[in-house]
Amino acid sequence: MSMKLNSKLALLVPIIALLFTACERQAQSPQAVDTPNPSATAGVTETVPITLPVLDALLAQETFKAELKSKLQLTDEQIDSLRKISSDEVNRLRRANAENLSGSAEIARQNAIEAIRGVIGAEKSEQLLALARDRWNKGSDPEATAAKDAEPIMLKGPNAVPKDTRIIVNIPAFRMDLFADGKLIKSYKVGIGYPEFPLPQGLRKAQQIIFNPTWTPPDEPWVKNPGVTVEAGSKQNPLGPIKVPIGAPSLIHGGKPLAKIGTFASHGCVGLTNEQVKDFAKHLAEASQTELSDATIAAYLKKRNRTQVVKMRNLVPVELRYETIVVEDGKVHIYRDVYDQNTNTEENLRAVLEANGISLEDLSAEEKARLLDALNAMSRHPKKRPTPKPTVEGNQNSADKIARAKERKAEAERQRKLRNQKEIVIEIELLTGKGYPGPVNLDSGTGTQVADANSSPPGTPRP
Repeated sequence: MSMKLNSKLALLVPIIALLFTACERQAQSPQAVDTPNPSATAGVTETVPITLPVLDALLAQETFKAELKSKLQLTDEQIDSLRKISSDEVNRLRRANAENLSGSAEIARQNAIEAIRGVIGAEKSEQLLALARDRWNKGSDPEATAAKDAEPIMLKGPNAVPKDTRIIVNIPAFRMDLFADGKLIKSYKVGIGYPEFPLPQGLRKAQQIIFNPTWTPPDEPWVKNPGVTVEAGSKQNPLGPIKVPIGAPSLIHGGKPLAKIGTFASHGCVGLTNEQVKDFAKHLAEASQTELSDATIAAYLKKRNRTQVVKMRNLVPVELRYETIVVEDGKVHIYRDVYDQNTNTEENLRAVLEANGISLEDLSAEEKARLLDALNAMSRHPKKRPTPKPTVEGNQNSADKIARAKERKAEAERQRKLRNQKEIVIEIELLTGKGYPGPVNLDSGTGTQVADANSSPPGTPRP
């Protein structure tokens, strides 16, 4: 391989880490390789970014590689080059503990785009992403795809409420909802992918519940025992007692400590505690009309070293959404833009309000100001409030200096609090009775459930 090709591939450094470090032996999700579309990530359009780990998982499939060769005339060397660089960067980024770093998502995305174009050209890059997106939307395993007339579709519009049986995961809200026949029956607080390895977005399908799963570590330099299967029930198995595959590279699975619920917890999977995932499996079986009694679940879990696969009677669509602006039960929830997608914009706010039958101009001046201030507070780079100018030109008197010093200190404290804030909730009178439903029997992983998590006073920031 030429030095020129190596230098272009090196641009993939920030984003290909953990391509093979999935919750199981599937790629996980560093940064998206599509240019982010604020409207898309807010649910306004159906464009879904494709992450490099998703692409890597697809490149492992012979059918997808054959499609790339026939339609794009990519060579084996080109495909192998993109895959080989990933293992080297996994090792480097693991040593750097990059999974706990944030703030470089936008740079990583742009580097990925440039790197791919450098290897196969701009035109083929766009075609490659289109093919990957099409395969991702249909499900990455063509053999597991149901009949065409039974294929689920992504719901249209922001904050769309299902009318069928469906799982909705809103990534920045750290929340997963299970609907049965259009009724929200259970909500869960979840862990999501680290900023450098985000949970992918788009439509997936749940078709199996696997009890006591095994885990096979990838054959990579940083792995102590590559290729050696970690048995079901082992303390070294990160998947916990149950996993629900939702299409490569992601899972819904247990094994997470309580401290990881409601925060970053994985390399591209939806994480639950062991007790949460047991509860989820029970409700998912009921929602999919799958026969799975409490006694059967208990019997499966008792034999921790024996893997049991339960095929669901009906597949359940899984929507992985990235909605930082949500009208929920009469309130506007504005979430932190955890993956730097630039979604907390006035444009997206207007789209969400319009989907609920009102416009920004319909609101009072106070409501509008509070919403725009909250958007700024939860954006990637919040703007500081301007410090008032001195009341007298020239030298300031002592009282003026003291007042300005207090204002600067207050603004610094406000900014500090904002950095630790994940959500701002604002009640809007015109939205009463509208929007996405509030959480039902919210399971936050603590062993207690909350019927309605929206009981905070309006305008209350949430940690």
